[in-house]
Amino acid sequence: MSGFEFIWVLFIIMALQPVVARRALELMRQNRIAQIERRRESRVIVLIHRQETMSLLGFPLMRYIDMQDSEQVLRAIHMTDDNVPLDIVLHTPGGLVLASVQIARAIRAHPAKVTVFVPHMAMSGGTLIALAADEVVMCEHSVLGPVDPQINQDPAVSIIKAVEDKPIAEVDDKTLIRADVARKAVAQLRETVERILPEAMPDADRRRLIDALTSGKWTHDYPILAEDAKAIGIPVSTAMPEAVLDLMTMYPQPNRLQRTVEFSPGPREPKPQETGRIG
Repeated sequence: MSGFEFIWVLFIIMALQPVVARRALELMRQNRIAQIERRRESRVIVLIHRQETMSLLGFPLMRYIDMQDSEQVLRAIHMTDDNVPLDIVLHTPGGLVLASVQIARAIRAHPAKVTVFVPHMAMSGGTLIALAADEVVMCEHSVLGPVDPQINQDPAVSIIKAVEDKPIAEVDDKTLIRADVARKAVAQLRETVERILPEAMPDADRRRLIDALTSGKWTHDYPILAEDAKAIGIPVSTAMPEAVLDLMTMYPQPNRLQRTVEFSPGPREPKPQETGRIG
């Protein structure tokens, strides 16, 4: 083999290596999902969003719940027998309200038990999905988030408050329109949460939970820990299966072009004090 041919073979091997590695990781995921399904006699649905990086430009792209996710999750639920429990592994910053509501309603309509596992976070639309489950399993430091609606990235409740705190003559028409949309958004989301919560939940607990998550008492990115979720009435367990945590490691964050944390290797110890010297 000539040197030129060797270089070409080496180039092809290097080009194929990421493809082979990705395929091997996909097979590992499928095997682990199948193991969990056999152990729990359930259908496992994984909905995980990671920050991805464009391979050429290096710009970070945030993944979130979109209509394609909704279509795929609904398809998986449709293919699951009514007597088979659903186990949903959820890791997301949130996403489209419409897509999240579709998934949540499909979960609530499933006759068998539905468990949502939150190893790290399920914010906003992810919390909406979790609320529809019969049980939410979190780690001690996993977080959920408020589900108050946002109007063009502004909290709907804040838009309403800004209008109500001023005489109507001092508010421009565009802001009044936004406030009207905000009132509708809050009312619609409260109604949605009401519908997806378990029917057996007492009315007082339902109202307290809906108020906590939709009233704007917290900022939209406020982290609700497992103990806080229990306190406001979400049926949370902290018995996170090790198999679910292992599955999460098979969805690694894509490598960044530049490391953001660096330090010298090895232990760092104080410099010994010198003796026998003056000055």
